[in-house]
Amino acid sequence: MEQDDDGLDGLVRKRIRALRVSHGWSLDDLAARARLSPSTLSRIENGRRRLALDQLVTLARALDTSLDRLVETAGEDVVSNPVRDAAHRLMRWTVRADPGVTVLRQRLVDPPPRDLSRLRAHPGREWFVVLSGAVILLLGERRFRVEADQAAEFPTMLPHALGAAGGPAEILGIFDRDAHRGHQDRDASGTARPPR
Repeated sequence: MEQDDDGLDGLVRKRIRALRVSHGWSLDDLAARARLSPSTLSRIENGRRRLALDQLVTLARALDTSLDRLVETAGEDVVSNPVRDAAHRLMRWTVRADPGVTVLRQRLVDPPPRDLSRLRAHPGREWFVVLSGAVILLLGERRFRVEADQAAEFPTMLPHALGAAGGPAEILGIFDRDAHRGHQDRDASGTARPPR
């Protein structure tokens, strides 16, 4: 008996097959990982076998995903708008799939500080890509010039600062929860603010 291929049921079946194919696995490969027979897996993918919760949990693990992600549907909140922070010349988006991750778009006009004692260190990790212009990244005693379309990633426990290199620059940065918290405690001049 073939199951209805519409709605969530059909979406999950297509997703199982798509994930299997994206891993480069045959039916036999995934069946072995999920401890199912290849014919059972084939019937699940083709809608000729009912989806059972225990099998979905097993398949999610075998596909290196979670049950939530295997059965999630696109909601109406696919598009999000940034929170604008004019004082710091940035826009901020929170990543819904991982609320601990924040994406920032920032315009840099000032060069990095000359006084290395103004470099800050805090827990976390940062990644940024230069959208336009060039950026100077001070990282401890080292100085890096990051050009448009180049990216940098670093642990924020190293004292660091960013600044424009010879003219305005725009960056798109991704901050984990700790790195974002570390940057919330500074004012527009880049100096540390006392924790709240």
